[in-house]
Amino acid sequence: MKILVTGANGFVGKNLIAELKNRGYKDILKCTRETTKIQLDEYTKECEFIFHLAGVNRPKDEKEFMEGNFGFTSELLDLLKKNNNKSPVLITSSIQAERDNSYGKSKKAGEDLLFNYSKETGVKVYVYRLPNLFGKWSKPNYNSVVSTFCYNIARNLDIQINDPEVELNLCYIDDVLDEFMKVLENNPTKEGEFCIVPVSHKVKIGRLAELIQSFKESRKDLSIPNMEDPFTKKLYSTYLSYLPEDKFSYPLKMNIDNRGSFTEFIRTPARGQVSVNVSKPGITKGNHWHHTKNEKFLVVGGEGLIRFRKIDSDEIIEYRVSGEKLEVVDIPTGYTHSIVNIGDTDMVTIMWANECFDPENPDTYYLEV
Repeated sequence: MKILVTGANGFVGKNLIAELKNRGYKDILKCTRETTKIQLDEYTKECEFIFHLAGVNRPKDEKEFMEGNFGFTSELLDLLKKNNNKSPVLITSSIQAERDNSYGKSKKAGEDLLFNYSKETGVKVYVYRLPNLFGKWSKPNYNSVVSTFCYNIARNLDIQINDPEVELNLCYIDDVLDEFMKVLENNPTKEGEFCIVPVSHKVKIGRLAELIQSFKESRKDLSIPNMEDPFTKKLYSTYLSYLPEDKFSYPLKMNIDNRGSFTEFIRTPARGQVSVNVSKPGITKGNHWHHTKNEKFLVVGGEGLIRFRKIDSDEIIEYRVSGEKLEVVDIPTGYTHSIVNIGDTDMVTIMWANECFDPENPDTYYLEV
């Protein structure tokens, strides 16, 4: 299938083209501001489906709204008629089309044009009144509060909030793409004459800013956002796409001594703590037990011996572990335990504990195995 995408260099266009390629669509005709009328004429002869994403939302002159959102749509449909091309057309409109402003009027005019075109020609059309969109590759400080907040907060720049109680209706770009793929299968989600993206998220602008700020702080407190919440998961992925290219990495506090090092990596109240333990050859760590705290040890480099003894028993249990054969060893409560590096190189152990370390209540009691 030859697919024409207008607005191919825009936020939705770039994401759509990437996903079309992921799905095996290779013949994509890209229409951008640089595309000539001659090229567009050729495209409208060849194409078998049109994603009409091009539009104007931040013009220098308000008259450009109608020129870009109505005029170009009219030009596109005229070419399709001239070339007798009955390809289905999907157009991205806006919830602003319901409002009495220059942008909304231009979007409404584009919608009406398409509906009339469908009545006249019998061509299938899909009109999506999209809410505010967010996701990777959206231009900051332009028309997306999410991208602006993500970009500025990641760079320690100020953000402006006039009323934190204002509620936004947001739609994630991947949810938009999933819906658009359904249209290619002739299975759109419809409400009356309009098509909709069935997944959206309502959030107050103050809460939005708090969440994005918490993502930035997570590098310091080692927390992980609540990935069980779909909106938080999508927003965090979006935030990471706006990190400065020289700030992808961040340091961890390493506790180093002559035995090796111990470094906390992730701390989550709901899912526990992950740390990295490095032991020099011959070094033994541990020799303690816990009432309730439990751990998982995973040696990923070197060789070690994990030893257990129930605190009221003399029997010693041993597990030999190695980075050559990855296996997790559970550390049960009530057993004093130790881990010794029996190899010739540093031993690296990933350690998970069911709770974050609390110096006021460590639940750790020294006792040699």
